Amino acid sequence: MNAETVLLLFQGIFQGLLSFSWQNAVMIATGLLLIYLGVRHQVEPLLLVPIGFGCILVNLPLTGIMGEEGLLRYFYEAGVVTEIFPCLIFIGIGAMTDFTPLLQNPRVFLLGGAGQFGIFLTLLLALALGFEKVEAVCVGIIGACDGPTSIYVTSQFAPHLLGPVSVAAYSYMALVPVIQPPVMRLLTTKRERTMVMKYYTGKPVSRTAKILFPLVVAVVTIIIAPMGAPLMGTLMLGNFLKECGVVERLSRTAQNEIANIVTLLLGLTIGATMNGEVFLTTKTLFIFLLGAVAIAGDTAAGVLMAKLMNLFAREKINPLIGAAGISAFPMSARVVHKVGSEENPQNYLLMHAIGVNTGGQVGSVLAASIMLAVLKAMGLA
Repeated sequence: MNAETVLLLFQGIFQGLLSFSWQNAVMIATGLLLIYLGVRHQVEPLLLVPIGFGCILVNLPLTGIMGEEGLLRYFYEAGVVTEIFPCLIFIGIGAMTDFTPLLQNPRVFLLGGAGQFGIFLTLLLALALGFEKVEAVCVGIIGACDGPTSIYVTSQFAPHLLGPVSVAAYSYMALVPVIQPPVMRLLTTKRERTMVMKYYTGKPVSRTAKILFPLVVAVVTIIIAPMGAPLMGTLMLGNFLKECGVVERLSRTAQNEIANIVTLLLGLTIGATMNGEVFLTTKTLFIFLLGAVAIAGDTAAGVLMAKLMNLFAREKINPLIGAAGISAFPMSARVVHKVGSEENPQNYLLMHAIGVNTGGQVGSVLAASIMLAVLKAMGLA
């Protein structure tokens, strides 16, 4: 073996190290942190674990895993660019969701609508910070606290922000128990927080109503905002599979096999967009800051809407349940119940909050649909 051959051999061995940048090192550390949070603290593990692993893979030098012929590039082009992965996730979410508490007390749907305030607040702040219009819309959707919706919108209009927007959306879903309680306590009095709401004992929701609900919601909302048909259509399709009672195999498949496989591939491809040179920017920092503002704004709007409703309603509601108007299901409902029971051990708010929470799921998709319609009207979609 001559000197030239030895030199080429060492050059090949060390080429990876020479190509390794500090941005790659930071993002690999970030990937390890996401995996740690998912494994050690069980923070959204079904997504953070594959996202973290994808982040590590894409930041290892010279792998080409997101290149034109790369494995994760194929997944990205086939599932994210085509919007197939988010829509398949929505079928699974719909099949897992029980809208009975919402149907038992339809007025709480107003709280689900108020819980989308953070979307529009964040949109305005993003524009003020210099984001382009389509970028600001994608950042604003974080306020829905709904990961698949954020992925769907961002993959269409600002794919270069898919990594930070997705990670921010799922991170703040996990941080709901940290962000919401201080806002809830700040905007309510001790008397309001200890208000007992009786468990609903009225007439049970009929099977016919449960079957008709996804059909009616799909038709009405898609007429209002046609651009949201893929999101709302797949969400309500999944719920119809669950409620119609004659396709149990399809419902179970949507809830399990489809949801699990797509979640794995979606997480990997999101992580693969987190290349250090693209991810580590000022915009990424702003996105994470605005995400916190969005969730706090959603919480405040929901609580204040509940207090407003109490001014006109005979049967008062505990304003805390308004905080469940975001789409972090069922985490936000559990947070509301926990805060309420800490103030008054006799207070059982879980089922009331679940109704608001499911209303927030529908509200988040409808809000995103309206945003898409606005973009189309502006000639940006």
